[in-house]
Amino acid sequence: MEITDIKIRKLFNDEGPMKAIASVTFDNQLAVHDIKVINARDKFFIVMPSRKNPDGTYRDIVHPINAEFRSRLEDGVIDAYERSLAESAAEVQE
Repeated sequence: MEITDIKIRKLFNDEGPMKAIASVTFDNQLAVHDIKVINARDKFFIVMPSRKNPDGTYRDIVHPINAEFRSRLEDGVIDAYERSLAESAAEVQE
């Protein structure tokens, strides 16, 4: 499965851990929305879309099955976030 597009839909400029929300398209056929970019303990990672269970816990709606694909997905989304952040900063300077 190939990642064919990554869009950063929203950037957060506040001091909280959530930095962005992304949408990812796979094989030009399937889109997954609401992937969160989080920065905690000086590390960036992604959180997959989830729903709240009646007992208050959360369960991922969609998620990678293996560590190799999760790493590719996480690297791609974080790279797209960093590019989007740089583009946003460049627009502010203009």
